[in-house]
Amino acid sequence: MMDAEAQMQFLYTLRSKGVTDTRTLTAMEKVDRGLFVKGLFAERVYEDMPLPIACGQTISQPSVVGLMTQALNVQPRDKVLEVGTGSGYQAAVLSQLARRVYTVDRHARLVREAQSAFDAMGLVNITAFTADGSYGLPDQAPFDRIIVTAAAEDPPGPLLAQLKTGGIMVVPVGQSDAVQSLIKVTRTPNGFDYDELRAVRFVPLLEGIGQE
Repeated sequence: MMDAEAQMQFLYTLRSKGVTDTRTLTAMEKVDRGLFVKGLFAERVYEDMPLPIACGQTISQPSVVGLMTQALNVQPRDKVLEVGTGSGYQAAVLSQLARRVYTVDRHARLVREAQSAFDAMGLVNITAFTADGSYGLPDQAPFDRIIVTAAAEDPPGPLLAQLKTGGIMVVPVGQSDAVQSLIKVTRTPNGFDYDELRAVRFVPLLEGIGQE
């Protein structure tokens, strides 16, 4: 667990990087990142840096998790879809803000390990699936909010289609070997509005189910 001094430094770093929304900061204060990083890199878990996890994936740096969460502007009655469960850290943060979080990942091992962390924390409003996240979850659509934690060349059409009118999607967009842009998409009665937030770097969004 994070001690009080480390927690203060953690929150100070988030604020200094632009995470200023009180609800987002409170959610991130409640979720111990240390529960989601195992092994060699555990000693660096409270630093503002991405870290390797299983299946060749990464856990995003806390400030990026905070900025994406802040941009998503999750409301207490919202149903949220996360594409790219990874470690489960982002979903756990979202669970503090939303009514229900659905999270999907193409790697069954990551989903199992994330589910174990959710169970340990007593998070009962998260449902985790092994699935091809690029197609979303049509059976649970539409969603108030969608967050994608892997980079697509364009905002995926199936995900846009599963977003409610008035809903928000936050997604990194760009080639996997170049700097990407974090995009906020808002669905309006007439289409979609796009806002570019900042430069980021994420693993690519891949189709299909990962090999165990």
